[in-house]
Amino acid sequence: MRVLVLAMALMVAPVAANAAGGGGELMDANVDVHDRQSLQRGAKLFANYCMGCHSLKYLRYNRVAQDLNIPEDVVEQYLIWDGSKIQSTMTNVMRDGDAQDWFGKAPPDLSLTARAKGSNWIYTYLNSYYRDPDQPTGVNNLLLKGTSMPHVLWRQQGIPELVHKDGEGGSESDQEATKLKVPEGAGTLSSSEYHRMTRDITNFLTYASEPIRPARERMGVWVILFLLVFLGVAYLLKREYWKDVH
Repeated sequence: MRVLVLAMALMVAPVAANAAGGGGELMDANVDVHDRQSLQRGAKLFANYCMGCHSLKYLRYNRVAQDLNIPEDVVEQYLIWDGSKIQSTMTNVMRDGDAQDWFGKAPPDLSLTARAKGSNWIYTYLNSYYRDPDQPTGVNNLLLKGTSMPHVLWRQQGIPELVHKDGEGGSESDQEATKLKVPEGAGTLSSSEYHRMTRDITNFLTYASEPIRPARERMGVWVILFLLVFLGVAYLLKREYWKDVH
């Protein structure tokens, strides 16, 4: 019985970790690391919009190709931009000196961000940018105030405006009383399309933080079923041994 309880606890552990993002109310990313099409889209989006600054130093291109069922020549053509080999880790092309000059510090590696902050945190962050002329990048973020990361997806989303819930202009210091509103036609994508885009990126980063997770979860189902069957056999065996005693 203790083994069964421990196995069930390990199965729900990723869910609990995903909720531990902090930073106020988080949006539900609704990630699914078994959705291969979403992961494939997320890999392409990450390579095109994120890898200019951020790395995934614990993940190799050939591992992505294998796990996401992408031919290696396709990975080389659409995911690798710096001439790296298919066996290389996914590192960015930005020099540390440039990062220091542009952002004040080097952009963090995102390999373990989903495990450290949670998938919901990443998804909420990507959907929390708003216009702020007082910031060097012209934008700020409700989840991480004073962020030095620009809104790299502004062409797709547009730049949201910070407004009070009653529709009046808001102040960034009053986070609880504000919401974000994207001006009509400001971005190239609709709201639903942009949310799918950020969800795919989040899903890929969730996979990248633990590439073995899909296989582990599939195996976990069979382990639980085996333990349930074993529990039934053990119970019947117990009854057989103790029937004369009772």
